[in-house]
Amino acid sequence: MNRRRVLATGALAVASSLLLGACGSSDDSGSDDSSSGSTTLTMWVDAERAPALKDAAASFKKDKDVEVKLVIKDFQSARDDFITQVPTGKGPDMIVGPHDWVGKFVQNGVVAPLELGDKAGDFEDAAVQAMTYEGKTYGLPYAIENVALVRNTALLDTPAQTMDDVVAAGNGVVKAGKAKYPFLVGLDPKQGDPYHLYGIQTSYGAPVFERNDAGDYDPNQLGLGNPGGVEFAKDLAAWSKAGALNPSITGDIAKTAFNKGESPYFLTGPWNVPDMQKAGLEIAIDPIPTGGDEAATPFIGVNGFFISSKATNALAASEFVLNYLSTEDAQDALFKTGGRPPALKASFEKAASDPIVAAFGEIGKTGAPMPAIPQMDAVWADWGATELDIIKGKVDPATAWPKMVQSVQSKVAG
Repeated sequence: MNRRRVLATGALAVASSLLLGACGSSDDSGSDDSSSGSTTLTMWVDAERAPALKDAAASFKKDKDVEVKLVIKDFQSARDDFITQVPTGKGPDMIVGPHDWVGKFVQNGVVAPLELGDKAGDFEDAAVQAMTYEGKTYGLPYAIENVALVRNTALLDTPAQTMDDVVAAGNGVVKAGKAKYPFLVGLDPKQGDPYHLYGIQTSYGAPVFERNDAGDYDPNQLGLGNPGGVEFAKDLAAWSKAGALNPSITGDIAKTAFNKGESPYFLTGPWNVPDMQKAGLEIAIDPIPTGGDEAATPFIGVNGFFISSKATNALAASEFVLNYLSTEDAQDALFKTGGRPPALKASFEKAASDPIVAAFGEIGKTGAPMPAIPQMDAVWADWGATELDIIKGKVDPATAWPKMVQSVQSKVAG
C-alpha cells in the first residue's frame, strides 16, 4: 500500500470515530436519531437499484453503527428535487444518478467534490472522466452504459455496416413475411429520441457540441449546426418513409415487439437484454450503423453516487461511498440488478465473460460522455421535437434543422 492510500485510510479511520456524534437533518429525507445516539444517512435511489445497495448499507451499519436509509425516489424528478431541497437542509445526504447531472449540481452548489485518490485507477478512465467537471471529480462511478444495435440472429445472421444497409436488410425480412418491422427504436411521442439516434448522427460530423483544446465540451461551439446535420435530417426522413422510423412506437412498444421476434433490429442498451434472454431470443450486439462518412460515436452514460454539499455528516457519507460502494461486491450486485456494465475494472472483467456485456463495452469505448454542462438542458426540447417532426413528415428537413439550430443557439446563449 502506498503512502497516499495509507494517509487516506488513516484519515477515514480517525473520521469513523467521530461518526456517532454527527447530527442529522430535520425531515425524513435525512435524519439523525439523537435519542439513541446513532447516526442516520439517507440516499435517494430509484426502485431498481435499491435492492442492490442493501448489503452495503447493512455492512456499514454493522461496522460503523451508521444507518443508511435508502429512500425510493422517482428518477424523473430526483435531480430537480435534489437541487431544490439541498439548500434548505431537507435533501438527502447522497443520491444515485447519471453523470450528466453534474453540471447542474455544481452550478447550484448542491454537490460536494469527491477525492477518489488512488481508487480512481480502479475504475475505467471514461467513467472517472465523465464524473469530472471543471477539473474536479464529483461522483463515484458504478456503471457505464451506451446503446448498440441488437440483432435477432434467427432473422438475420450477418451484421450490416451502414444504416441504409440495415434498413434494406430489415425490409427484406419483412417482405419475406418473417418480421413486422424492419428496425426498431423507441421514440417519445412528444420529444422523439435524440439520445438513441445520436451515434448515427455523429457519423455525419454533427456532434451536439464541439470540444475545446482541453477536451471539454464548449457551449459556444454547437456542432449541431455543422453541414452534416442537414444531411442527417434528410436521411431521417428517408428512413421514415422506408418504414424504419415509426413515431407511434415508444420504447415499451419497441421492446415488446422485438422480444416477440417481430423485428431483426433494436437500437437499445444493455438494460433491455435480460428480458430478451428471458424471451428466448438469440441475439448479437452490433456497432451503431453509420449514415455519414465518419465513425458512429454513441453517448456514454455513467451512473454513480454523489454526496450532498449539505450532508449531515460528510465524513460518514464519504466513507460509505468511497469504501463500501467502490468494492467488487457492491459493483457486482449493481450489475446483477441492472445489467449495466460495471465501471470498476475488476467487476467489468468478470461481467465481460458474457460476450454480450463485452460487446457493449467495446462499442462504449468508441463513444463520448454525454455533455454534463448546464447548457445541455437548452438543447433537448428543440432537438427532439425537430427530429420527431421530420420523422412524421411534417416539416422539410433542409429548413427545419437549421431553424432548430438557431433556436438552440439562442437558448444556449441565454
